[in-house]
Amino acid sequence: MTKKLLSLLCLFSLISACEKKPQFQNALDYALNSNDPRIKNIIDSVQRYEVQIKFTKIKRTKDSVIFKDNGFQVNSNNYFYPASTVKLPIAVLALEKLNKLDALSRDTHYYVEGDTIETTFAADITKIFVVSDNAANNRLFEFLGQDFINKSLKEKGLDSIRISHRLSTDEPYEITTKPLIVYLNDSTTTMLEKTVNTSAIPLKLNGIKKGIGYYEENELIHEPFDFGLKNHYPINAQHNVLKRLIFPNCFKENERFDLSSDQREFLLKTMQLLPKEAGYDSEEFYDSYVKFFMFGDKKSKMPENINILNKVGYAYGTLTDCAYINDRKNNVEFLLTATLLVNSNQIFNDNTYEYDHIGIPFLAALGQEIHSFEVSAKNK
Repeated sequence: MTKKLLSLLCLFSLISACEKKPQFQNALDYALNSNDPRIKNIIDSVQRYEVQIKFTKIKRTKDSVIFKDNGFQVNSNNYFYPASTVKLPIAVLALEKLNKLDALSRDTHYYVEGDTIETTFAADITKIFVVSDNAANNRLFEFLGQDFINKSLKEKGLDSIRISHRLSTDEPYEITTKPLIVYLNDSTTTMLEKTVNTSAIPLKLNGIKKGIGYYEENELIHEPFDFGLKNHYPINAQHNVLKRLIFPNCFKENERFDLSSDQREFLLKTMQLLPKEAGYDSEEFYDSYVKFFMFGDKKSKMPENINILNKVGYAYGTLTDCAYINDRKNNVEFLLTATLLVNSNQIFNDNTYEYDHIGIPFLAALGQEIHSFEVSAKNK
């Protein structure tokens, strides 16, 4: 064989190899085509898991921020239960309401009438993000009320959201909020009156009834579980709430949250706090306790160069994370929101869900693959 022919054969082989190697235009496509079984097993049965994903590549040019959005099966008419992700807009709106009350601040002490827990708004907001505390969320819910929450979000162009109930408590749909007792100083208190809110109207969305049965008071009901009165917080809305917080100047003034610079700084700092940084036991509340993307399936220490500002939710077999991820070492930042349902027996309220061995590993791998692609693209 001549050297010329050998060279041609080598060139042909190289070209063929390049042609066979898939080329991806964005990080989301790259991630969804991964051979990692944590991702592949989900994508191969994607309808079963009701996956929705929104990814935003962030590019900064001088003083401008450029967003490039990519989505996978995102549809606001396809219902998923948002669980604790609703705590993000509730926390933000609590700060916004405090901003309009001269006598109160986030450090004001208060308690809900009939409750024994005295706390501050800042402490409750911290608990919401650091360990996803339901009781803290419900106290802020009493402070705001359903009508205020929904009206405020709609005024900002976030009209696909419907918040109708408290979380993991008795009488979650009660339309009358409880009064708050607030301390004006060490010895003087005043009452914030209760509000009467509008009753929720059943949602009419795709997949609003799920599964083949559910438990109610220890009895198995052989009917699909109806989420019609539940909270509704779709992927696009979650993504846009986070965008408004991280990049307020990219939105019109009437679309932004009305926060002071001090309030916004507090909120962003709190959203990225790890449990140990807020005084929680690191054995029980490990770094990724409520940070599913990239690190959720590990209990080891998270790297210091990566900050994740996010809010997760998990209930009824549905796992969701909405995050802004910033890798300062590699100068990479992006927004990622994803949800999936892991309920193989299709029975709700039985506490038999595949969070740990299917759901969280998928979200962790998804974040890892997208981060890897973005880092590689940055270094080219």
